[in-house]
Amino acid sequence: MDKVNLQEKLESFSAHWQPKIVGELNGQYVKLVKFQGPFVWHHHETEDEMFMVVRGRFRMEFRDRDVWIEEGEFIIVPHGVEHRPVADEEAHVLLFEPSSTLNTGNTENEMTVRELERI
Repeated sequence: MDKVNLQEKLESFSAHWQPKIVGELNGQYVKLVKFQGPFVWHHHETEDEMFMVVRGRFRMEFRDRDVWIEEGEFIIVPHGVEHRPVADEEAHVLLFEPSSTLNTGNTENEMTVRELERI
């Protein structure tokens, strides 16, 4: 039952689009990730995802609109909704999602991370 310092954890890595596990509860992972540039279009069949901006900002692109998520804000993307996060400048993001969630959802490519590192 140790506390987690988000700033310290974020300072421990520099790679973009490589989520790191920082906590786990009730079958859900708490992850930290750094966004920069565009991710891939994808959706998740059964998992909802929560994205909370710790530092910076990014936009969540949907096929019909874009939503900017600013520092201190979060968005929940329901399962089945196609989306693509894009950060024009580096953004630090906390994710809360089921442990079964693959970062690229229904898409597999060079950005897919199958084995997540715990930090």
